[in-house]
Amino acid sequence: MVATRKKAVFNWSGGKDSALALLKVLHSDEYEIISLLTTVNGDSKRSTLHGIPEVLLQAQADSIGLPLYKVGLTPEGDSNDYADAMRKAVAFFKAQGVTHFIFGDIFLQDVRSYREEQLAPYGIQVVEPLWGKTSGEIMEDFLASGLKTVVVTTMAGLLGVEYIGRLIDRNFVDLLPASVDVCGENGEYHTWCYDGPLFSYPVAFQLGKPYGFSHEMEGEDHSCQRFSYWCAAINE
Repeated sequence: MVATRKKAVFNWSGGKDSALALLKVLHSDEYEIISLLTTVNGDSKRSTLHGIPEVLLQAQADSIGLPLYKVGLTPEGDSNDYADAMRKAVAFFKAQGVTHFIFGDIFLQDVRSYREEQLAPYGIQVVEPLWGKTSGEIMEDFLASGLKTVVVTTMAGLLGVEYIGRLIDRNFVDLLPASVDVCGENGEYHTWCYDGPLFSYPVAFQLGKPYGFSHEMEGEDHSCQRFSYWCAAINE
């Protein structure tokens, strides 16, 4: 008797860890991925995580061969707005028999715990295909996968503007400072994945001229901390 695959939604960022996790899931044949899901800024029409335009997110999904469900968020929205938008998405997919949400996290336990707390009331289980491995092990898996990815954002205090547009390859890994997690799991850098065995054809794109920007974030003690980045806009 053929085992029934579990219906799942894959939470898609467009970057390397997300692509590697999805590739592993598709190879396992344990889950039926009925859709990718991503969050998009309602004003900029770009993903909230990596600043990828909706049209390129759709291009990735088309090349992968999966539908894309976009959760629109207001730029000035708070955590309650995000939670409400995700509740609607979960209800939409639960009505289709989805029992699992899959993510590409590596080792940030607070992030995983938050996901589990939010999804447990709906009977949705969290799946983390990359969980339990070190960043070094995951990077080796990525390099062996054949996925092609470039750096689109860096934390300016850790990685300079020269890293923008770099292909994630062995040379990139060898040149990373020791203070930087090799997978960028602490936010040191973000990526855009455009080709490899996950895709039926390469996704065409262009990177704009790198630029710097900063923003301030209020901590739990109400103190403000300033974060600076290098970035390049991804366009068709």
